[in-house]
Amino acid sequence: MSRLTHTMIKGLREPGLYGDGGTLYLQVAPRGSRSWIQRVMINGKRRDIGLGGWPVVSLAKARARAFANRQAIADGRDPLAEKRRASVPTFREAAVKTFEANRPRWRNIRTASNWSRQLERHAFSTIGDLPVNQIDREHVLRILTPLWTDRPEVARKLRGRIRATLGWCQAHGHVEVNVAGEAIDAALPAQPAVAAHYRALPYGEVGKALATIEVSRASLSVKACLRFMVLTACRSGEARLATWPEIDTEAREWRIPADRMKGGKVHRVPLSGAVLAELERVRPLRDSSDLIFPSPAARNGRPMSDATISKLLRENGIDAVPHGFRSSFRDWASEKTNVPHAVAEMALAHHVGSAVERSYARSDLFEKRRGLMDQWAEFVGG
Repeated sequence: MSRLTHTMIKGLREPGLYGDGGTLYLQVAPRGSRSWIQRVMINGKRRDIGLGGWPVVSLAKARARAFANRQAIADGRDPLAEKRRASVPTFREAAVKTFEANRPRWRNIRTASNWSRQLERHAFSTIGDLPVNQIDREHVLRILTPLWTDRPEVARKLRGRIRATLGWCQAHGHVEVNVAGEAIDAALPAQPAVAAHYRALPYGEVGKALATIEVSRASLSVKACLRFMVLTACRSGEARLATWPEIDTEAREWRIPADRMKGGKVHRVPLSGAVLAELERVRPLRDSSDLIFPSPAARNGRPMSDATISKLLRENGIDAVPHGFRSSFRDWASEKTNVPHAVAEMALAHHVGSAVERSYARSDLFEKRRGLMDQWAEFVGG
């Protein structure tokens, strides 16, 4: 194999690998860019080591780098591992990368904002500036142990975020073992299993609660948003961020886009007469944002916060959280109607059956759900 020359390199046009003899190759990409690759055997496995792009890395410099790597391998060293170690991020840097990698799948703005804030508050002072390959189990335990029994929920979430960050590092070859994983289970005392239930009203008290809200001093937008949320059995965020283009009054249908749904799929909601009346009541509030329930406390274009509905309930002595009304609806559907299980579950946008069963069940039972929502509106209003 003839060795490369500067003139030969300039004249190469066809994509492919061009050898310089030994382990050094010039790779010509389809669009014409050129880069140096060294193919070597390390611990019995073939490895490709990138040496930089031509002409920034000249032929002479590429040969020198390739020779240095061959010497390292002959001495029993791994130049690829050494290269990775030289670029190991700190935990803080890795946390930022992990956050950016996960942010697209977080639909809840509060989850995204809390993610980094919790690490800043509890972890960065201990391991934030440490290269991730220097973090050991003792570091992680030093962070978690004071919180593990006193603030178990915070501790679990914190551990999950540390574990996710080190998992990202493990996937990118910066660490061999995730020291926040199973390796520390035995060092942390067992936490009692606590079933998390949203505070919900008995379904028979929902109508009275809405009547109490109606005569309160709250703004029309907030009162109507709660009523809309209860009558459609939707989640708070789905109602607060609802827009007029999502509503088809002629078809009596609300189509929630996939990016606002917990399950990541478009969800159709049948609208009862009571819901349509509520929409007409707030139509004069429509502004350029197209939000159905714009924030009464913010300027044009801002949705109301997730705390607004909770505050409304609390100030009017209603012992429930917004999400709890979905539970009230589900209990009512089970005890006061004869609808099949699947209809009630689909009304809440829950998955029904296994993945295989769902792949064959193409219908969303929309018309049956329409009858159910009409009954619910009548029950609440009655």
